Amino acid sequence: MDGVIGEARSFLAQNWSPSTDLVAWKELVVSQRWAALRWPSDCLGRNLDDDTAQQVELLFREANAPGPGQDKSNLWAGTVVGFGSPELKEKFIHPLMMDEIAMCLLYSEPGAGSDLAGIRTTAVRDGDEWVVNGQKVWTSGARDADYGMLIARTDWNQPKHRGITFFFLPMKQPGVEVRPLRQATGDARFNEVFMTNARIPASNMLGELNAGWWVLQSALAYERAAMGISRRGPASAGGGKTATAMGHIPSPDLSLVTLAQELGKNHDVHVRQQLARLYCMRKVNDWNNDRSKAMTETGSSSSLASFGKLAMSGLLHFAGHLQGEILGAEATLDGDENPRARDANYSQLNAYFTSIGGGTDQIQRNIIGERILGLPKEPELDRHAPFRDVPVSTAQR
Repeated sequence: MDGVIGEARSFLAQNWSPSTDLVAWKELVVSQRWAALRWPSDCLGRNLDDDTAQQVELLFREANAPGPGQDKSNLWAGTVVGFGSPELKEKFIHPLMMDEIAMCLLYSEPGAGSDLAGIRTTAVRDGDEWVVNGQKVWTSGARDADYGMLIARTDWNQPKHRGITFFFLPMKQPGVEVRPLRQATGDARFNEVFMTNARIPASNMLGELNAGWWVLQSALAYERAAMGISRRGPASAGGGKTATAMGHIPSPDLSLVTLAQELGKNHDVHVRQQLARLYCMRKVNDWNNDRSKAMTETGSSSSLASFGKLAMSGLLHFAGHLQGEILGAEATLDGDENPRARDANYSQLNAYFTSIGGGTDQIQRNIIGERILGLPKEPELDRHAPFRDVPVSTAQR
């Protein structure tokens, strides 16, 4: 341990200063294996235990040097580390850590949103490729993505949680059409994606054939953990070029205090109580996220990430409502000529983003109930039936 701590100190002393070019610094941090301390050495990591990794991360923070943490936040590279072949690791890990590849998530479908195991997008083997046909929806970043993390049905004779395989789908090809979806906020961050005879190299499969459900669970745990932690900006798993379904997640605490001060409501007893409640909600969620990260770093896929994700969703709804409450009648206005009211309306509408992306609030409650509280699972009459015998809903026809 002392050796790697000393090496980290020496690395920072020799290479970091506040004037360091951040692009060159990031390349150096990644190539010298300081960016993902807990990953194996053949995946640009250092295979450190959590205690040692935290000490190294502390050294970087004390120096105000960005760098470590991708082993906890990089959804894309982390999935390759966990399930990719040696060839995929060689091809993708470094550029994903450097944000040189833009990614998106191709999970939900019009008839398979809350129940992802009900997907009907198909992938059929054709020599050294897979041919994909189907539709995905609510896909953030699809228009700019180079690859999409895709789940597709590869065996209709197996039960619905089996017979699913996980792929990296090349997005820049004639068989992939992306159409933007307009949101209540006026944004169009989501898209629907149509795949018509789109092709995937067989080498782009992650995990085992027909075992993609378990790859998906690991990827979802990364996403939910990031959504539970995120406070502002598009919560990209690796940096600027990546995009997830996480959207704009503000850190409202200080901005609402400032707003209350501007409007002379900072002495209002009710407003002060609500601001204090918001602070407490944030603090408890931070503690839960620390707990979830600690469990994840031991190698387990923690269901506690669902706590954080659900809590962040409730926190943003509460903050949006409080923002409107502080504004009072002014909150009924909108438009650029009323910027405070516009922002309040946006915050309240955008809170639903987090309630849906990465698994709905209702799904998180199910996970918490079943996997943490030990409550009985909901009945699933089709769980063990061959998927081709599962009835098709009207939405899926």
